[in-house]
Parts: sequence; structure tokens; C-alpha cells
Amino acid sequence: MKAVSVRAYGSPDGLEVVDLPVPVPVTGQVLIAVEAAGVGGVDTLVRSGALAAYGYQEGHILGGEVAGTVTAVGDGVDATWTGRRVWGFTGTGGGYVEQAVAAVEDIVSLPSGLSAVDAVTLGSSGVVAHFGLSRARFAPGETVLVRGAAGSIGITAVQLAVRGGAAAVAVTTSSAERGRRLRGLGATHVLDRSGEGGADAPAGYDVIIDVAAGPHLPSFFDRLDPNGRMVVVGAVAGRPPADFGMRMMTDFQKSLSFSAFSAATVTATDRNAVRSEQFAAAARGEIQTVVHELLPLDQAADAHRKMDAGEVFGRIVLTPQS
Repeated sequence: MKAVSVRAYGSPDGLEVVDLPVPVPVTGQVLIAVEAAGVGGVDTLVRSGALAAYGYQEGHILGGEVAGTVTAVGDGVDATWTGRRVWGFTGTGGGYVEQAVAAVEDIVSLPSGLSAVDAVTLGSSGVVAHFGLSRARFAPGETVLVRGAAGSIGITAVQLAVRGGAAAVAVTTSSAERGRRLRGLGATHVLDRSGEGGADAPAGYDVIIDVAAGPHLPSFFDRLDPNGRMVVVGAVAGRPPADFGMRMMTDFQKSLSFSAFSAATVTATDRNAVRSEQFAAAARGEIQTVVHELLPLDQAADAHRKMDAGEVFGRIVLTPQS
């Protein structure tokens, strides 16, 4: 089968398409004929070498989420999974392939009205957005700012905040066109990357969901109202300064809260319950998925170039099967 390997960490030029044996599912695993593989921000971080301290080696296969049809099961797996359309989590690798293996506890059946492309656009991002808002203790009637809203996590967070009864949902983004599209998804105010703009935007927010992090994170503490909560769910702009918490401490009397959130801290059962509900909602048209572009598997490097350039609105999806 074809797969995308990291020959050398750094630029997208280090990616190459290789031939590998089709994997055989072991105990507790299923084999999925992949129709769609999501390209996520964590994939670009792994490929760039930013996560080298976690032990990634040359030859690593990128990708964490796929969707397709189960073609075989390992020992201990209910045989009725065979032939079913599923979304599957492969971890921090193993997704840019034609045939993927996933643990049975990390797969979710797809409703008939949801495509494989839509599934990988929503599957991981929807869970992060849902539990990020939950971690922030978001409640109806509160104001929400989604920082870095043009990716699939931010797009879903905007929609979930609207569905949850937010009084206002502001977004930061890099262009008027992206702002227009985010308004179409429910955003009520559009700000620039620094959080400025929007003459009628709230002066402060109860909740900030931050997908970006990076050097400008500390300034967004100033955007929180008293008892405001910031939850960082991504770091597409890199790490914040080491002393970022000092900005929060200078406003000690506002009783601000900060948290980082990773879906790895949520049980597979809880993640899958949320995914199933969101997949059903998407199939009914209640949650929109935004696909920036479909690319064949052998153009994964081009997908990463677009990600690095900040060109992507929504998600790029690789389509391994011709």
C-alpha cells in the first residue's frame, strides 16, 4: 500500500510516498480501507520537528484520523464490524495511508448521511471544541471569543458556542473574507489577529477558546471579564512566552482562570459519545463541516505547504483511494 513517510524532519520537502505492506490487525484492532485522512495542525508540528523531544524517528507515518470501511478485524473484535463505515483514530501517526489500523475502542460508526470526508473534518476537532468549552465552564448567555478561528477546531467551536446559547461569539482571523465566512457560521463579531476591531464587539469576554497560543497569548488576558476563563486547545502559533502567566497575575483582582486542554485526558468512551452525537448532528445539517481542499495522498507535501503558509480555512483532506 501507499503511505506518506517523514524522510527528514523540517520542511514539507521531507515527506515522501513509500510502499509498505498492508498491516494486519492484531488483538483489539480493525483494518480500515481509508477513503479520507484528515490533515491536522499536530501533523505539521510533528513533521517540522517541533515535537522531536517526544521521540519521533525518521520513517514516521503521519496522520491521526481516517474514515473508511472496516475490511478485517483482529482477535477479540466483534466480526460484525467488518463492512461497516467508521471514523478511526490512529494516534499521532499511521493515518496517511491506504489501509490503516485502529484500536476498536477508537472507532465510531458513521451515520448514512455523513461522508468520510466530513467525518475526518469533524471527528477530532469537534471533540476538542466540545470539551474545550466544557473545561471553560461555558454557560448560555455568556460571551465567547475564539482565537484562531479559521481552522477546523475554531470553526466547530464557533458553531457549538452558538448552539449553546452564547450572547456573543467573536472570532480573531486574518482577513475580511475569512471573517465573512465565520459570520456565516454564526460568529457575531470579527476581530483581527490582535483582538482589535469590531466597533460594537464586547469589551471583554467570559470565555476565550485559544487555538493559537504563541507569543501574543498573554495580551488576551486583557480581553477577559472578571471571572473570565481562557482555555488553550492548540498551539498553531507556537509556545507562549515562559512568563505568560504574569499578565494574568497583574489582574489578580479579576479572578481570571487559565487552562490547557488535550483530548488525551478524556476517556475514549466519552470522546466517542460526543463524536457520535456530532456526526449525527452533521448528518442532519445542524453542524457544518468546512473542507478547504481535497488532495490525493501523494500530494501530502502540498497540503503541508498550504498549512505552513496559513492558507487553509477549515481542513485539508487526503483521499488515498482512487
